[in-house]
Amino acid sequence: MRVIICGAGQVGYGIAERLAAEDNDISVIDTSPELIQAVRDTLDVRGFVGHGAHPDVLAAAGADQADMIIAATLYDEVNIVACEVAHALFNVPTKIARIRAQAYLHSHYQDLFSRDHMPIDVIISPELEVGEMVLRRIALPGASDVVRFANDEIVVLGVECLDDCPLINTPLLQLTELFPDLPATVMAIVRNDELLIPGSSNQMRAGDIAYVATTKLQVQRTLALFGHEEPEAKRIIIAGGGNIGFYVAQTIEARQPRTKVKVIESSLKRANVIADELRNSLVLHGSALDQKLLIEAEIQDADLLVALTNDDQVNLLAAVMAKRLGCQANLVLINNPDYLDLSKSLGIDAHISPRAVTISRVLQHVRRGRIRAVHSVQKGRAEIIEAEALETSPMVGASLRDLDLPPGLRIGAIYRSGEVIKPDGNVRIKPKDRVVLFATSETVKQVEQMFRVSLEFF
Repeated sequence: MRVIICGAGQVGYGIAERLAAEDNDISVIDTSPELIQAVRDTLDVRGFVGHGAHPDVLAAAGADQADMIIAATLYDEVNIVACEVAHALFNVPTKIARIRAQAYLHSHYQDLFSRDHMPIDVIISPELEVGEMVLRRIALPGASDVVRFANDEIVVLGVECLDDCPLINTPLLQLTELFPDLPATVMAIVRNDELLIPGSSNQMRAGDIAYVATTKLQVQRTLALFGHEEPEAKRIIIAGGGNIGFYVAQTIEARQPRTKVKVIESSLKRANVIADELRNSLVLHGSALDQKLLIEAEIQDADLLVALTNDDQVNLLAAVMAKRLGCQANLVLINNPDYLDLSKSLGIDAHISPRAVTISRVLQHVRRGRIRAVHSVQKGRAEIIEAEALETSPMVGASLRDLDLPPGLRIGAIYRSGEVIKPDGNVRIKPKDRVVLFATSETVKQVEQMFRVSLEFF
């Protein structure tokens, strides 16, 4: 696939890195010579210094032969125009734009990005995507990762196996026998930074991170069996009142009116703006690193600090300080992937990477075949995928035990006619089934082939 990426920042670089590793033909455009040089030095891609919306720059990057353009600069208007030019002059088939300003995304203007007006096929709003991810983590405090599939009927959890977890040191097959009515499947295990696709004889150990597929009705029970029965936070302090922090506070007010929320914002102008918009949340002006301000916000009695500023260092330090002052737990936004490995040693309970969330959204549209959703995990080493089975799929018809599935793939759940089916050796996949599976990066291409439309289908 030939892809043009406009923007070589954190998001653009991450997308280019991922797609280039899969042998796609990638061109990256940015106005910064330094960023383009970094891209050229570290990735197998072509780099072009210039404005991503200018026709001559797009032409030099090969827009006339491109299958897709991903406009991911920091400026919405540049992203919009880049897609417009790619469509009007070069007839690029798929156009994806990163849009941050919520004014463009208001429901009243939902037709703005239709083909008749602005021919953009996919809009990605990092703030909304990350905001929803934050809210899911808040709702399920025992999970390190939460993703919903199949109309929210299937939930995949990333769960740490604690020392008192009753499931450790027990073969997975035996767990199925012990809890036959629990529709939960362990899809993958991360142990000492090693990613394992388990078989029925494998066991979980203390310290492992397990990726488990279950139903929305059995999420709490599944977490409890892994030793996680943390109560939902009722007193939350949000550090950062930007787009994400404001969205989270506003949504909590609407969905959980009994939850007390306080927001700390460093900009007086922004603090006044969001204070006027929020109905029940208290907005405090100042730095999240000001210990006196944290105490004034009653951090010692808070259940959770959610650090959502644009500065990773502020987020990490505020979370550490909050814990030392008595806050029960923390959730941190981390943009720089270099900080991810440090987070646990600093006492960070959970983190969210906007870069990973955005890349997952892009991959959903890059993947070939009937791929409905993608969630990238473990720094891109694997993906959780929801795919629709077609009549021509090689997975349809045979029992799962008779399928020659690659070793890097494990099916977690099947959604059929409104019902979630726990997979076992006797289950047969039918056309139109939606299959949620865990696939290592080496296996993704095979997954695409399994769910791709065959020419015989027409």
